[in-house]
Amino acid sequence: MTALVIAEHDHATVKPATLNTVTAALACGGDVHVLVAGANAAEASKAAAQIAGVAKVIVADGPSLAENLAENVAAQVLAIAANYSHILFPSTANGKNVAPRVAAKLDVAQISDITKVESPDTFERPIYAGNAIATVQSSDATKVITVRTTGFDAAAATGGSASVETAEGVADSGKSSFVGREVTKSDRPELTAAKIIVSGGRALGSAEKFTEVMTPLADKLNAGLGASRAAVDAGYAPNDWQVGQTGKIVAPQLYIACGISGAIQHLAGMKDSKVIVAINKDEEAPIFSVADYGLVADLFTAVPELTQALSNHS
Repeated sequence: MTALVIAEHDHATVKPATLNTVTAALACGGDVHVLVAGANAAEASKAAAQIAGVAKVIVADGPSLAENLAENVAAQVLAIAANYSHILFPSTANGKNVAPRVAAKLDVAQISDITKVESPDTFERPIYAGNAIATVQSSDATKVITVRTTGFDAAAATGGSASVETAEGVADSGKSSFVGREVTKSDRPELTAAKIIVSGGRALGSAEKFTEVMTPLADKLNAGLGASRAAVDAGYAPNDWQVGQTGKIVAPQLYIACGISGAIQHLAGMKDSKVIVAINKDEEAPIFSVADYGLVADLFTAVPELTQALSNHS
């Protein structure tokens, strides 16, 4: 029984989501192999070979894999799928783009967003925005799985010494072509990798107030900036800051929610955070039900005071 993890990478480095997925794969039992499908991805494959617990890295290199087009990556996975009992993808935009194609071609049911491995054929996954946990058992010969990375600790990025094998890159499917990519540039940590996240809600009232109140606190803590869907819909914050069921699922060491009431859709995206701090003037706000520390206060007073207190101690 061998599991295959599809690495999330930028051709030079392996992204953190891969490390969490390796941990899930190890829990399935047996050896763990990692597929690095890319173009000129030798550096990413070296990084993958160092991940603790990985027995083998398969590098598929070719121009058709340069932009991670789902059709081509899926074809690459299918070319070696017969060797594996489990095929695991991080539950990221890329993973969720490729996994269903692989499952459909193998004629198996995809097991989505798992948070726990009970046994090689039984998994837990959240349903109803995390209000319930379903235990799913699969009798499919090949288990195609997406992994909710916040449910698993990251495997150590160093300490492994996997063998590296080369596979021939697949030909271009011709079904899609890469046109362009608009990448948000930020000096802040990426939300899904940030150790501290400071999030603002609709109570901030405007984009200007969001920037004025939240940015100094985030700067002081070197934190990622997040927002509730209501704040994003109102135009206070950009889409890529959205945390929640329809945004990003995060689990930082510290999550500070300011002016966020705590709708179930938002809680689904951050309730696995190690420590949650909530600042809200409504003492009945649902956010307090998941908060480790709650402050019933006006955020326009409390947040600047917190920022000032941090400045005094730095």
